[in-house]
Amino acid sequence: MDRQQVAVRDEVIRLGQFLKLAGVVDTGGEAKLRIQEGEAKVNGEVETRRGRQLVPGDLVEFGGEVLEVVVKAGA
Repeated sequence: MDRQQVAVRDEVIRLGQFLKLAGVVDTGGEAKLRIQEGEAKVNGEVETRRGRQLVPGDLVEFGGEVLEVVVKAGA
């Protein structure tokens, strides 16, 4: 699976916010439901908390994609 880097402004972002930023969900409500249903993995483990804190280097698997958390240059 190819890895897509998603740049975040701060050192920490919540899983639900990250999925919206990455464009893989349209709303926070959709993120909440899909996370609660076990559709997201963080670093290879199913994560059901949308408030899970992500840090640079974390890998999120969602919807057949692997998304890597990276800090936006100059942030």
